[in-house]
Amino acid sequence: MTSRATSVRPRPRVVRHLIVGLTVALVAALIPAVTTAPAQAAPVLLSQGRPVTASSTENAGTPASAAVDGNTGTRWSSAFSDPQWLQVDLGARATISQVNLLWEAAHGRAFQVQTSDNGSSWTTIYSTTTGTGGTQNLTVSGSGRYVRMYGTARGTGYGYSLWEFQVYGETGGGTNEPPVTPTDPYNPNLGSNTFVFDPSTPTSTIQSRLNTLFTQQETNQFGPQRYAVLFKPGTYTADVNLGFFTQVAGLGMSPDDVNLNGHVRTEAFWFGGNATQNFWRAAENLSVTLPAGQTVERWAVSQAAPYRRMHLRGAQNQIQLWNGGDGWSSGGLMADTRIDGLVVSGSQQQWYSRNSEFGNGWTGSVWNMVFQGVTGAPAPSFPNPSHTVIGQTPQVREKPFLYVTSSGEYRVFVPALRTNSTGTSWYNKTPAGSSVSLSQFFVVQPGTSAATINAALAQGRHLLFTPGVHRITEPIQVNRADTVILGLGLATIQADNGTVGMRVADVDGVKVAGIMFEAGTTNSPVLMEVGPSGSSASHASNPTSLHDVFFRIGGPHVGKATNTLTVNSDNVIGDHMWLWRADHAASGVPTGWTLNTADTGLTVNGDNVTMYGLFVEHYQKYQTIWNGNGGRTYFYQNELPYDPPNQASWMNGSTRGYAAYKVADSVTSHQAFGLGSYSYFNVNPAVVEERSFEVPTNPNVRFTNMVTVSLGGVGTINRVINNAGGTANAANQTVYLTTYP
Repeated sequence: MTSRATSVRPRPRVVRHLIVGLTVALVAALIPAVTTAPAQAAPVLLSQGRPVTASSTENAGTPASAAVDGNTGTRWSSAFSDPQWLQVDLGARATISQVNLLWEAAHGRAFQVQTSDNGSSWTTIYSTTTGTGGTQNLTVSGSGRYVRMYGTARGTGYGYSLWEFQVYGETGGGTNEPPVTPTDPYNPNLGSNTFVFDPSTPTSTIQSRLNTLFTQQETNQFGPQRYAVLFKPGTYTADVNLGFFTQVAGLGMSPDDVNLNGHVRTEAFWFGGNATQNFWRAAENLSVTLPAGQTVERWAVSQAAPYRRMHLRGAQNQIQLWNGGDGWSSGGLMADTRIDGLVVSGSQQQWYSRNSEFGNGWTGSVWNMVFQGVTGAPAPSFPNPSHTVIGQTPQVREKPFLYVTSSGEYRVFVPALRTNSTGTSWYNKTPAGSSVSLSQFFVVQPGTSAATINAALAQGRHLLFTPGVHRITEPIQVNRADTVILGLGLATIQADNGTVGMRVADVDGVKVAGIMFEAGTTNSPVLMEVGPSGSSASHASNPTSLHDVFFRIGGPHVGKATNTLTVNSDNVIGDHMWLWRADHAASGVPTGWTLNTADTGLTVNGDNVTMYGLFVEHYQKYQTIWNGNGGRTYFYQNELPYDPPNQASWMNGSTRGYAAYKVADSVTSHQAFGLGSYSYFNVNPAVVEERSFEVPTNPNVRFTNMVTVSLGGVGTINRVINNAGGTANAANQTVYLTTYP
């Protein structure tokens, strides 16, 4: 894609600018600067080595970090456009007295120096429209935690380029930094809604707690309650019946370190056997031995209900992915899991299985079943049965998880990247990866401010979110490479007052796992952003990854967000995500076309981004927009918005409706496997979507195994992809297409 191509300048220009920069620096050292610091004790250099982000980078050799590394031979340079910015996080509020800018020849002619307490609201403390470059030592007066150079007009035809960006002052700035409490890794406070059991806990105590949680959560899909039930290594007898917003997990290094004699199950009796609303629950890192005489485990779920790193023991047993004999279920994930026996999908409409092992195979198919890196997967066949089989997973990192060592220390295991993998990461093998003591984490309790969370991040801490709804009014800013952010009990970050929920810098190896993002009642521009606009650094060897990250707009209250998840960084991995604009809500909460508003689910601007198990539903414009090159999606599930009031309200120019998956015309390489898109225009069944998949016609843009469905014949999808494929409507409700082009 032309707009993202790396610009390469002739080598002599770089050398010449180095000479110019060093000459200017030498002159500045010999001749007093026009603007000098006051005659007083020298202020402290606060910016060196601090986390830094930028609006863009020219290429991988000129990263933002080079501007604060103390080395005048390395530099940051931006894209060749206006405006551009470079922002440093000082880690604490500070009084700023001096800012030095050591420009390369590509300088700012018009720019401001700005400060902020939250990284989003800025105060200008210096401004010029006649900048001449060189070394500028600016005496300023201001305060804040964040300081940035905001350029609005370049002095050359290139970008903005700084050898160094130096901020001097004193920390404190008139307020106390929010306290960041230490974490005892042997006795951490995991919150009042986390229940940790060990083998000495009486079975009756465990079962009573499980029963109480299920009774409360069986139908509680829009309440604020969140729970985690954790089992230390050992053997237990327990029937775990999971309701909404409940996670059950083992605390062993292997699922086989914790064995439950009983069940870990999800039923749909509360909804008449229909499991299409069995969302938001999780089973992880456990082994299960069914009671004597029983051979069926039931996992009747739809979106956002991972069955991950599990082991169902016994070759004679089976796991059923629907309620068994009645009702429907509609979409789920099984990953890094060993089933000794048989998987039976029944009426399950779509499912994604990745890096798992099925001892006695799989039976069943409805619309869209995708298997990737699975031993024991059925033979490839599409559309009858609809089995999309990909032999290997090209590059994936499994989800980080909490565990307890034999000495009683809580740690988080971070699995290593795997390449061209099949099967689980753990069964009959030692998982590759690294461990981080919980002493290196800040444990976030509900009510903790974003300022405190950001202070912990600035101090180099990872984050563990305890179960609950965490309401924030400024973005959580993740700037440090390899930061781990792990949620327990589907911990939820609610973006209030129109803020962005989380921003991740364009750095290596950030892991975000087990977190749900919730839109507030005031519109947010985006709920999560991975990399600032213009990110271009390669992270091929250590990508950022998102695991079981879910998004909700509307439901418990009217919610609003223009965009939901925007991925600007390259090489990002998505490992099971559901982005959902609510089609139904809590009792008494209104929903509708003009109430819970949201244009777009996923926007991908980065190159070489991979999505495994992607669910995006009900947005008002494009569900997914892919602008980066080299993208890959393995399994895509979509429902179009239910509620366009008429065709005129849902038009993309002269085109009827918006595609469920749009690949930009500028993209030259993209692959997608196993995709389903469904219409249910129940407000006005006369509404038509022109096509579900809209892509450039290019031999390197390839789509494999697609299905469109008019659910119950309510509404029409005119074509599958571009102008190919038949019409899904009341007369012909299901349409398949195997390849495009």
